[in-house]
Amino acid sequence: MERWKSVVPILLALVIALTGSLLLYKWMQSQTASAETVQVQAEAVPVCVAAVDLTWGTKIEPAMLKTVPYLKESLPSGYFTKPEELKDRVVITPLKANDPVIEHRLAPSSVTTGGVSAIVSPGKRAVAVKGDKVIGLAGFISPMNRVDVMVTIEDPATESEVTKTVLENILVLGTGTQIQKNDKGDPAPVDVYTLEVDPVEAEKLSLAATNGKLQLSLRNSMDAEKILTPGATIPQTLASLRNPAPEVKRQEGPRGVPRSEVTVEVIKGNDLAKQKM
Repeated sequence: MERWKSVVPILLALVIALTGSLLLYKWMQSQTASAETVQVQAEAVPVCVAAVDLTWGTKIEPAMLKTVPYLKESLPSGYFTKPEELKDRVVITPLKANDPVIEHRLAPSSVTTGGVSAIVSPGKRAVAVKGDKVIGLAGFISPMNRVDVMVTIEDPATESEVTKTVLENILVLGTGTQIQKNDKGDPAPVDVYTLEVDPVEAEKLSLAATNGKLQLSLRNSMDAEKILTPGATIPQTLASLRNPAPEVKRQEGPRGVPRSEVTVEVIKGNDLAKQKM
């Protein structure tokens, strides 16, 4: 018993020491974490981002935005810190939710009207043409795509139809549907495609849309190569993938000279006879 009386105080002291050390360690960890949090918060800067998806041409209202903290080292160029600073600015490139709203994605501050006019490049024009689901590749053509424009039209020089690519690498500004009266006078939906062209291209597009039938061909956005084509006519198209012409049978003529076999039609009165020569 005497021996246990001397051991118990030592065990109690060890338990108390271990408990105190553990509590002190946890306290020091919490203090360190708090200090790191305060430091991070001190170095963060609020940046305006889109609260919802914003399409091009949208006129911004503060309710469409929110702020998120960005580290100073990762701040985007041309950022804004307050939604009120962006009131009535116009978006010229689509923004997804949480994308930062920066200066180069906005129209100049002098532009206060949204829509297509805000996103047309200087020196360009927006021209709309009517079409259908076939022309628009069943909905695969979307704003910001690049297309080539083909037209099927009658060539006045030959008085025959020809299909020709007349415009290449044209930016699609918008697609939509309008309600117009059809041939019977009933309301019917008509697809409309708004393209960005220069003034010369605008004239070609208007002429092609007025006198011929348009077709859009979707191209890779990274493909900027221009290809010159001769156009396709009906005879050329029908001659495509045709079997080679059969060889003409040849017979030996006088003195071993080969000659072609020719069939001649001989008409005698009302009788028609064929004779091979």
